[in-house]
Amino acid sequence: MRVLLQRVTTAQVTVDDQIVGRIDPAAHNAPHGLVALVGVTHSDTEATAKTLADKVWRLRILDGERSAADLDAPILVISQFTLYADTTKGRRPSWNAAAPGSVAEPLVEAFAQTLRDLGATIATGRFGAHMHIDLTNDGPVTLLLES
Repeated sequence: MRVLLQRVTTAQVTVDDQIVGRIDPAAHNAPHGLVALVGVTHSDTEATAKTLADKVWRLRILDGERSAADLDAPILVISQFTLYADTTKGRRPSWNAAAPGSVAEPLVEAFAQTLRDLGATIATGRFGAHMHIDLTNDGPVTLLLES
């Protein structure tokens, strides 16, 4: 599993001109929130999803070396199979390393649910949809986490 994590001041995801997920850290009295783009590969399990979700929740990348858990920062979770693109040959990416939707969707949901269970305010995109993501990356801070 790969999670591309971005520290943001605001973020939203739109599908068919409708906002399906939005975080506003200021509404939670938090200076930042997080956007987690989540990619799943064939060997991932629910345990993998839970471990990475816990890491995201406790990772100290917000103001004062604090975590989302410390600041009650909201998190926008979006599935992103393109994190497993293989571009080593030619000019056309291969998606063979990305898990099929039937495997990936429940694991992305397990990732989001684990964050909810830990106490996070979560918004999500829509699995498999063509999404438009608007965000303001702060810092910028962008990290790649892998299982």
